Amino acid sequence: MPTTQNTETAALRLDAAINTLDGRIRGIRRFLHAHPEPSGEEFQTTAYLAELAQDAGLNFRIPRSGRGLIIDAGASVARRRFAFRADIDALRIHDEKSVVYRSRATDRMHACGHDAHTAMAAGAVLALAECAETLPPGFAWRAVFQPEEESATGALAMIEDGAVEGIDAIIALHVDPTLAAGEIGYRHGALTATCEEFHVTIEGRGGHGARPHTTDDPVPAAALAVQMIYSLVPRAVDARSPTVVSIGMIEGGVNPNVIPNEVVLRGTIRTIEPGGEDTVRARIGEILRGIEQAANVRCRIDTPYRIGAVRNDLTVTNRCLKAARDLVTGDNLVPVARPSMGGEDFAHYLDHAPGCMLRLGVGFPGEPVRHLHSNTFDINEDALSLGAKVLVRSLLELHTGAGEDENNL
Repeated sequence: MPTTQNTETAALRLDAAINTLDGRIRGIRRFLHAHPEPSGEEFQTTAYLAELAQDAGLNFRIPRSGRGLIIDAGASVARRRFAFRADIDALRIHDEKSVVYRSRATDRMHACGHDAHTAMAAGAVLALAECAETLPPGFAWRAVFQPEEESATGALAMIEDGAVEGIDAIIALHVDPTLAAGEIGYRHGALTATCEEFHVTIEGRGGHGARPHTTDDPVPAAALAVQMIYSLVPRAVDARSPTVVSIGMIEGGVNPNVIPNEVVLRGTIRTIEPGGEDTVRARIGEILRGIEQAANVRCRIDTPYRIGAVRNDLTVTNRCLKAARDLVTGDNLVPVARPSMGGEDFAHYLDHAPGCMLRLGVGFPGEPVRHLHSNTFDINEDALSLGAKVLVRSLLELHTGAGEDENNL
């Protein structure tokens, strides 16, 4: 059992190491921001992180896809191992900022803070490697640098490659521009929504735009489907349970004077209550069956992927909060009043191990919020070292409390 004194000594040493690394952590973030790679293309980012780990003398492995990194370190024989995860992919958005680290690509940028997540995790890795000899006995850790979070496929691929094998708990940070740098948001239980993508294919019989009576036109059927989904689905779910259905893509036709054979709708279902998405999907199916009869078309609904809600474990979250209280004042620990309706594939790891995701404030005092997924998104880099400290101190706290929490972790 690690002693409190061992843990406190290690925490202070790690804090000092991260303070020294502050400039390098900022540099990592700026390099990644200037050289973004979208989901499925994170090869150079992986190589960059692999070189960083190799220079630090750490053992790592790259998954079969050639993207992402898993680092294991600490005690060779340990009863428990705790992990932290960072996502590394960017978005296909043009960077409109005028900063020296602006994206050098014309159509992609880190607009969701994954460059910051990676830089903070890299800072934590470097500090843990530097302070290895002062870490508590039996302390073991894993760093997971994950690709393809934005396409919702990366976590599952990393899990298949062993990212959660032998893990007792896993933690992560997500930047939050609505909180000021120095603030940390937390929530017990659901932090994000279950998110399910759906595709509705409406097949009709196309023809000449001048003779619609000879066709079974899928276009008005698609328009009716959108209208009915938006108006009737909310009436089918409990009004006390947050539910959002959005259709973000409509595809059909190539010529203005040709009625197409097919129209495809693509959207998402987001719910907080477990199983809520099943109710919504069933109602959409009922709507489509009615449209089939009314418009003489054929409708099919497919769900390419589903991400469960991030549900923060009570014990792990309390351990992370205890670690955070040593770094910020009580007023800067901000309870998150309601779950986000956004999706986050960190939830897949939580199907295998308890965990917690905290929100890290990156806002600029007195300035407008630079929202996630906007083409002017940026962060207050003063938050980076704090984030790295939260990661390492949370691991220490989980390790120290492992015996006390024997029945929960």
